[in-house]
Amino acid sequence: MKHRFSWLAAAAAVVLITGAGPLAFAGTAPFPLPMASGDPRPAFPPRLPRACVTLPAALAAGTGVFSSAQETSPPDTQRIQAALDRCAGTGRAVELTADGGNDAFLSGPLTIERHEVLLVQDGVTLYASLNPADYQIPSQYPANTCGTVSAAGGGCYPFITFGGSDAGLMGTRGADGSLGVIDGRGDGTLVGSTQTWWDVATAAASGGNQNNPVLVEGTGVDNITIYQVELEDSPMYHVYVQNGYGLTVQGVEISTPATARNTDGVDPVSESDVTIKDDMISNGDDCVAVKANPGTPSRNITVDDVHCYGSHGLSVGSQTAGGVANVLFENSTLNGLDAFGTLSVSDTGIQVKTDANSGGLTQQVTYRDICMTNIKHVLIFNPHYSSGGTSVPTQRDIVLDGVVSTDSESGAYSIFEGFDAANPLQIDLENIDLDNTTQDGNHGNEGPTEGESPTQYVQAGTYNTNIVPAGPLGNTADDVTVTPIQGFGAVPACSIPAFGPPPAAGGY
Repeated sequence: MKHRFSWLAAAAAVVLITGAGPLAFAGTAPFPLPMASGDPRPAFPPRLPRACVTLPAALAAGTGVFSSAQETSPPDTQRIQAALDRCAGTGRAVELTADGGNDAFLSGPLTIERHEVLLVQDGVTLYASLNPADYQIPSQYPANTCGTVSAAGGGCYPFITFGGSDAGLMGTRGADGSLGVIDGRGDGTLVGSTQTWWDVATAAASGGNQNNPVLVEGTGVDNITIYQVELEDSPMYHVYVQNGYGLTVQGVEISTPATARNTDGVDPVSESDVTIKDDMISNGDDCVAVKANPGTPSRNITVDDVHCYGSHGLSVGSQTAGGVANVLFENSTLNGLDAFGTLSVSDTGIQVKTDANSGGLTQQVTYRDICMTNIKHVLIFNPHYSSGGTSVPTQRDIVLDGVVSTDSESGAYSIFEGFDAANPLQIDLENIDLDNTTQDGNHGNEGPTEGESPTQYVQAGTYNTNIVPAGPLGNTADDVTVTPIQGFGAVPACSIPAFGPPPAAGGY
């Protein structure tokens, strides 16, 4: 890959010296599209802070079962929040520890304030309340009642909220690799109901939106670190952080079944300078989804050494209204089977999904050295993710360099599509080896959408790839151009790790 950067530097020099336009020398193939560089921050591993307050566990609940009285009024909410309030601004941690046979905390929603860390000792579990009333946003009641389906959704506070910048959620690591655990209890029966959080999410698939809490959320906060902690069974998204900069999610294990609807792994939304690294993620929606709210872009993002199980892919979108730029996915793997051996119903590999409801420019997104197995939706570039809308989405400077798929599901396929002739998909495919090269614009599990057709409006550069965009009516009729480019490197060798805690040193 280093040679490629040398070629880009040489091409830039030619443009500067000669004023040449196209990135090509006379008689040679054009140079490839620019690759993303990702997060510009120095890559230093996070450090655990010293304790400000140590809280010993008062509950023993290895199975996560508590008394009716404890479920109705979680006993640990007030003391954990009081410690967090006391330690705000110290740069130190509120540490949750075991005490003899006691290893559990049961709490309602918590807020981590500025310049402090909530730290969970390995062997300890912080359980989220199953009482929807604990999460209810007063202004949303009764229209959007937490724990129900409604038209709009959004009726619940998150379980853990970052309420200030320079804050963290961390855990310690045991000798066996085990981490401190945050358990969202998505599979637990809610107080006053016969349903679980996941039942509510499933019901919303038939219409409406679920009123379920996000596990960890932050809005308008900077320099947030989530490190060396296990997040499991979230009622909805696991990590959703928006409108800030300096987010790090490293050494995190997410353990949730592929059948749990809308349980995104990590969603940076209108965030800049982001590193998501050395993580193991099993979940029931996007493994990582880079999104952008209107008016604020997502940019300078690195997703490195992340391993996805049963997920809906390493994704950009579908909310891209504010624009997405300079996103680097590298050294990562995807397995269609989740941590429990269940095959995802929407197992996706690489995905950029946009639509005219959001619009926005998605540019300079790179997937480098990505390996996949048991995947059905292999390479998905779809500007018609949902119907309707008038805001044109554009996907350009998309680079795939070193992508392999093996043991793909029966009926596996890829989609290459631009929005229209004026807004084509601009993509380079280099060092690609797929075991199924079928191209299909009928979008498989989601059904066809207006304006969508197989492989249309594409400008592709190719080097050493066994999948080449091809219009079904012919490239001229479908506005598809394919150009050989200057390329380097080779198809990567692949090794997909078994699911488990991320290694301490970040190597597999």
